[in-house]
Formats: sequence, C-alpha cells, structure tokens
Amino acid sequence: MKLNHQLLQINRNFLICFIASATLSAIAAQLLSDYDNYLNTTITIIIGYIVYFGIFSSLFYWDNIDRYRGMKSNLIKKELFALISSFGLGEIVYLGIRWPTLFYFLEIGIEPYIASIISEVIATAFYMVSVTIFLRKTRTF
Repeated sequence: MKLNHQLLQINRNFLICFIASATLSAIAAQLLSDYDNYLNTTITIIIGYIVYFGIFSSLFYWDNIDRYRGMKSNLIKKELFALISSFGLGEIVYLGIRWPTLFYFLEIGIEPYIASIISEVIATAFYMVSVTIFLRKTRTF
C-alpha cells in the first residue's frame, strides 16, 4: 500500500515537472529561434533540465521527508541509490533521444516550440519505459 502511494507521488511529481519543463522548453526554443540549431537545442535542453530537476527535487523531498526520518540510514542509501541509478539510466536514454530529435526537427524547419514539444514527448516516453524497466528489474518498486 505504501509503495503504491509512493509511486503515485512520483508519478504526480513527474507529471507536474514534465508539464512545467515542456512548457518552458518550448518557450525557450521559440525565443532562441534566431540562434544556430545546435545552440537552440543545447540551451533549450539545459533549461528543461534546470526546471525539471529543480521542481522534482523539491517535491520529492517534501513528499518523503517524514518517511526518510523513520528509516535506517542503510535502507535510505539503498533506496536512493536504486532511484538515482534508475533515473540516471533514464536520463542517458532521454538525452540520447531528445538532443538529436530536437536538432533534426529544427533542421527540417518545424517551428521551434512545436519541435521542442514533439521531441520532449518522444524522449520522455522512452525515458519512462527505461526507468520503469530498470526499477522493476532492481525490485525498487
């Protein structure tokens, strides 16, 4: 029951962060439309990361502060290591898809804000699949 609640919190946090990050990334991509496509792509993705991880870290901390206070430190380290490993692997997948797709869409002339949103959705879908598989394989959730 508690794990299901924690997964719901993570999914809720992810959705909030995804919407904020995708929105601000699309705005950034459009504002940077006069820059070279590789700069637009790189800066847009950096902005997305800052927004996503800034919000996600805060929400995760607030949601779990009481839970982690009652846990033994070795269990906290084990769980956080599994989460960071899973998300880290997901980020490699995400970035490996996000940068080339956004760059490609900008190169073929798609409006920057649309290119950013499409690229974000594609990369995020692969990110979620990879994180889910890794978390299940490591039996974290």
